[in-house]
Amino acid sequence: MKFVISHLAKSYGKHPVLTDVDFTFEEGKIYGLLGRNGAGKTTLFNCLNSDIEFENGSFYFMDGETKSEVKAGDIGYVLSTPTVPDFLTGREFLRFFMDIHKDELTESKTIDEYMDYVRIPEDTRDRLMKDYSHGTKNKMQMLLNIISTPKLMLLDEPLTSLDVVVAEEMKDILRKQKEGRVLIFSTHLLDIAVDLCDEIVLLNHGKLEPVSRENLDNSDFKERIIEALKDADDT
Repeated sequence: MKFVISHLAKSYGKHPVLTDVDFTFEEGKIYGLLGRNGAGKTTLFNCLNSDIEFENGSFYFMDGETKSEVKAGDIGYVLSTPTVPDFLTGREFLRFFMDIHKDELTESKTIDEYMDYVRIPEDTRDRLMKDYSHGTKNKMQMLLNIISTPKLMLLDEPLTSLDVVVAEEMKDILRKQKEGRVLIFSTHLLDIAVDLCDEIVLLNHGKLEPVSRENLDNSDFKERIIEALKDADDT
């Protein structure tokens, strides 16, 4: 399976943000979407998630020679600032989510098995999520996408503001989730992209450019990437 973005363009008024995004992503890989703050990473994700309209282009899945449109359930979106219902406990939230999606779930794990998987402490599972740490809320958000198994996961800087331990736990979880799906992980930090991702693409001046990992050990090449990020237009 492949996820194809074909000549996608988006502007805000007279200000172009995405000018010609044209790229093919392959399943089984984590792609690092690298770009400075304001380069258009969130705008791209919002277009793919159908949260905002775009002027030109399209995106779709390819399975061999078969082309299929992207449906709502095909995409999982993990925000940098996790949004969870504060008035529910973690256990109540997962029970509600699993109940309304019971006809679509492909695995039969229990709530505790899922919580064990993302290392949510037992003594927090029956507490209201308003009292959860940022990292635990982030894990709950990630867990919804693990349970629903979308073909495409969009991860909008999910490691932002996490402590070192939780960030490493989240990286481990993401590495285990890439089989059979496409993961696109946005970040403005080159070191995180190099550490976590199988492939790196640079969002620069509204276009996606592949970055060869073979060149990342070259300090001059890294400097050119950093300069490109510095020169990218704010959105």
